[in-house]
Amino acid sequence: MSEAVDRDAMSYDVVVVGAGPAGLSAACRLKQLNEDISICVLEKAAEVGGHILSGAVIEPRAMEELFPDWRAMGAPLTTSVTQDEIYYLSSDGARKVPSFAVPKTMHNAGNYIVSLGNVCRFLAEQAENLGVEIFPGFAASEILYHEDGSVKGVATGDMGIDKQGEQKSGYARGMALHARYTLFAEGSRGHLGKELIARFSLDKNKEPQHYALGIKELWKVGEGKSQPGKVVHTAGWPLSESCSQGGGFMYHLDGGEVVVGLVTDLSYSNPYVGPFDEFQRYKHHPVIASTLEGGERIAYGARAITKGGLQSQPQMHFPGGLLVGDDAGTLNFAKIKGSHTAMKSGMVAAEVIAEALAQGEEAPAELAAFSERYQASWAYEELHTQRNFGPAQHKWGNLLGSAYAFIDINIFNGKLPWTLSDTTPDHQTLKKASACSPIEYPKPDGQLSFDKLSSVFLSNTNHEEDQPSHLRLTDANVPLSFNLPEYAEPAQRYCPAGVYEVVEVGGESSFQINAQNCVHCKTCDIKDPSQNITWVVPEGGGGPNYPNM
Repeated sequence: MSEAVDRDAMSYDVVVVGAGPAGLSAACRLKQLNEDISICVLEKAAEVGGHILSGAVIEPRAMEELFPDWRAMGAPLTTSVTQDEIYYLSSDGARKVPSFAVPKTMHNAGNYIVSLGNVCRFLAEQAENLGVEIFPGFAASEILYHEDGSVKGVATGDMGIDKQGEQKSGYARGMALHARYTLFAEGSRGHLGKELIARFSLDKNKEPQHYALGIKELWKVGEGKSQPGKVVHTAGWPLSESCSQGGGFMYHLDGGEVVVGLVTDLSYSNPYVGPFDEFQRYKHHPVIASTLEGGERIAYGARAITKGGLQSQPQMHFPGGLLVGDDAGTLNFAKIKGSHTAMKSGMVAAEVIAEALAQGEEAPAELAAFSERYQASWAYEELHTQRNFGPAQHKWGNLLGSAYAFIDINIFNGKLPWTLSDTTPDHQTLKKASACSPIEYPKPDGQLSFDKLSSVFLSNTNHEEDQPSHLRLTDANVPLSFNLPEYAEPAQRYCPAGVYEVVEVGGESSFQINAQNCVHCKTCDIKDPSQNITWVVPEGGGGPNYPNM
């Protein structure tokens, strides 16, 4: 986009968009390599970690490389995994999968149960100690380009614009941030990353990206029910009954805290599926309820997960910058882990950028060397070894897909001489509503299951009310004229925050967008069958504010 003359500008060697594991690891590594490199990190949340949501069990390999003395530094990796259990659930029972039959990627010995938000707060503290400038509450809203088309940097969004697009009192023009190289580390379905992939055809000859929606709650459980270090994963019910795929998890932290969640693959076909409602009934299964009963739900959140793997991973370099972490899809879905690979992608990016900057004026505009360096890393090797896990799940379902994964990964170590494909985008998998049966979900009981609005309240979500909606419809007529008759307008159900509603008043229908509720999960941008919804950043500081998620 062209740059307005009235916008103040600041220049850095490197600008990083997103203070997640990838972006912060890149910033730290750059300063370790050359303390004179000037670096700015932009974070749209009100504080670092405020928008970070993950299970999370973390593999410490990347942390070991970045900060070998992380334990002495006080990194919040304190709950070692002590038990690993996997169940295949039915509506009224559970079968525990014996350890020898589990794909080895699901074994968690040596890993840690963490709050990824707190891990990012730790990384931010280290980055600032190294001299990195971090600006929370500033959302990168647009990409700036040089006349030759290469990326020049980004601009933060204007503050103080009302719903009609007019300036309010207190209006402040966004800032332009120029850089030799700009790193985009926005997380899953980053809106600027999406623009870059399209502009530079970074996904040419790649399969469509695939996603899941992860919904998570943090609970304080009763005395005697906490087992710090215990990891539980489940497959099957309730998703098997709604013709969708995915799985659940329950992780025991220290201090009587337990995290519970459900990951619903966004390739599901029944438009009546409600991932939020599936999660609420999931908690009533005896395997989960026996731990949560009598406890207190203290936090809620939801976030899309990029899970297409190498087959869907775009080219990560382009003139003027790089995509890293979940912006490029570095998650290892076979492990249900992405923090370590995201961190490693950021560290590799830092090494390539530091070498380029050392060349001074001769520095290349495009960091093509990143591809070779990344492909030589353990992160790429890991993703290549486990590349067939996700497509196998889509092709054959959880049970048979996991059986294939056991043979592929445990027996052949990912060296089978083929790569499975998954070429249907998630937004094209829905069947017509007329071909499906509505799903009658149980009403929440207020003890284990809850409604969307009380859940959003626990996410501490807030947006300045009088601002343009950050949920943009390409055609305002599509929800009612096409999505409703064809697919029963699935946005009412796939959104885990009650943002979208079809409201009936006096026999007339209207499509209502409650943007104030948005938890920034990006599901609407992904799953809308018409691809009519575009998620863009609201004013900086808006959205959820997760404390320990």
